[in-house]
Amino acid sequence: MKRNRIPIVPESSEPTVLVADLAGVGAVILAAGPSTRMGRPKQLLQFGGETMLRRAASVAIEVGCRPVVVVTGANATASRGALRGLDVREAENQQWESGISSSVRVGIEAVITANPGTAAAVLMLCDQPFVTREIIAQLVAAYRETGRSIVASRYGGSYGVPALFGKAHFAELTTLEGAAGAKQIIQKHLPKVHLLPFPEGEIDIDTPDDFARLQSMDYSDTSNART
Repeated sequence: MKRNRIPIVPESSEPTVLVADLAGVGAVILAAGPSTRMGRPKQLLQFGGETMLRRAASVAIEVGCRPVVVVTGANATASRGALRGLDVREAENQQWESGISSSVRVGIEAVITANPGTAAAVLMLCDQPFVTREIIAQLVAAYRETGRSIVASRYGGSYGVPALFGKAHFAELTTLEGAAGAKQIIQKHLPKVHLLPFPEGEIDIDTPDDFARLQSMDYSDTSNART
């Protein structure tokens, strides 16, 4: 089996370079919501020269996750267009109005169908603009090194996605209900969860004001923002 690897260069000046083994790790990008508070599909908002949805999908692809499943719903047709040409599998959630848990179920089921041997899956949102290849690779590296079956991001005094779930939790993820999403699985197993600091994970884009603040941020090189 070919191993997909990406180097992770730590922030410190130490010469150590971590290597994340992406073999057997899929990704699910949750993008089925109606963007009610935004007033227009946030999947299609432009950041760094591309849509938020395409940006998230590209991060998962470029880091080496396979399969990459994008769960569409309320704006499925428009989202499909934004993904054109990318190596992703679309899973349309016909019950998107019932809450994000239904999208988690649809996504995990699609990963299992595409590759029953998938060992773990990274859950991502399309509205966290600062999720990069490095962040995903760090989640996978922590999963390999710690042996923990859940590795979640820590930010804003809490925790959540992007988060990696080993296949031992796939059954739990496919029985979720309501609006709480995968966070309830993290909470249930919290003493055994490895939390990875990701301060920028607190930034998500739900409203026009959120998007205006994102656009006003001082970031000098968005061409490298996925690294």
